[in-house]
Amino acid sequence: MSLENLKPQVAFILKNTADSADARMKTVCDFLEKEISYYNWVGFYFADHEAETLHLKAYAGEATDHTVIPFGKGICGQVALSNENFVVPDVKAQDNYIACSITVKAEIVVPLFKDGKNIGQIDIDSNTADPFTKEDEDFLEWVNEQVAAIL
Repeated sequence: MSLENLKPQVAFILKNTADSADARMKTVCDFLEKEISYYNWVGFYFADHEAETLHLKAYAGEATDHTVIPFGKGICGQVALSNENFVVPDVKAQDNYIACSITVKAEIVVPLFKDGKNIGQIDIDSNTADPFTKEDEDFLEWVNEQVAAIL
């Protein structure tokens, strides 16, 4: 399935104002993890700029101990500082990688901006080696734009 084809459902989930923003983000995580075979863990982290930490707000997949991540640590922490997408085709090749599960082979993290400020990110882990493409980056940037609009 083309990622483009998932946009209407993501938009529908996020427009459901009967649910809180956190509940809608959790539903988006569940939806992406279910619909995209190589998205094995999907989560939204949000920044506390004073404490220089990221805090897990919503996710789908296995439980993680990494609910708070310092800026600069791991892929997520690096994106909090760089403000740029980070695609990791092979997590074993990354020195500054925080292992969440021994089954994870690749990761993509895309920053989430609100009013020009990096307020968080979407983080995807995959148990498939090197699955992420430019289409994933573009799609996740779009998802984050939609999420920013409800915050």
